[in-house]
Amino acid sequence: MTAKSVLSTPDAPAPAHTFHQGVRKGPFVQVSGQGPMDPATNTYVHAGDVGAQTTRTLENVRAIVEASGATFDDVVMLRVYLTKREDFAAMNEAYGEFVTKHCPGGVLPSRTTVFVGLPHEAMLVEIDALAITD
Repeated sequence: MTAKSVLSTPDAPAPAHTFHQGVRKGPFVQVSGQGPMDPATNTYVHAGDVGAQTTRTLENVRAIVEASGATFDDVVMLRVYLTKREDFAAMNEAYGEFVTKHCPGGVLPSRTTVFVGLPHEAMLVEIDALAITD
């Protein structure tokens, strides 16, 4: 059996609670939910702009995936949590630009999008990820 290992990088926000940025076990990389936080300042950014928040959030996810030794192209599943249904189109546009750019193999990750209440009022979006490596 392969042991679990903690994923940690200064290029993504430090977790504020009792979990890690991500965990790897064998070829599986699970990234904890990320929000639109700037890792350099540990503050939420782009208030009210779900498109910009989506891009920042995906940058945080990508940093953690890369800390595992994988690439964003290894991501097979993303789960997107939005606070407002009317933000879907703007999130989807920013999301599409990001994943297309960072998946040069042309196979985009599968995705689920749900509408929820998030833990911080400044957060319009949260995203987690599953990557599988060879």
